[in-house]
Amino acid sequence: MPKNISRNKRGRPAVRTAAGPRPTRLHSVKELLRRSAPALTRVTDQAARAAFWSEWLCHHLPTELGARVCGVVERDGTLVISAASAAWCARLRYALQELDPQIRAAAPQLTAIAVRVQPHS
Repeated sequence: MPKNISRNKRGRPAVRTAAGPRPTRLHSVKELLRRSAPALTRVTDQAARAAFWSEWLCHHLPTELGARVCGVVERDGTLVISAASAAWCARLRYALQELDPQIRAAAPQLTAIAVRVQPHS
């Protein structure tokens, strides 16, 4: 005997037809990022500040030290600079002591400058 087909949803077809209700309009990623979402604006502001400090440090540090800076983050009034190794971290600390007045002039809201070793991933 053949198996009986379950007919508990008689009102709607199993497959949507072209004449059926249209889904909501899809948005491109570019359009979604352009909207003003608080989380995205915070992230883009942090990225802009990081790019500013990376460029600023490359211009003001010696070339050998500028190449060893792995990342820069401005967080809670502290400028955190990541170096490639502990040796470069020490050299960077001494160089930043000389640049401290210029850094404070560029960003008076900074309360501290920290240099850390970039962890290996």
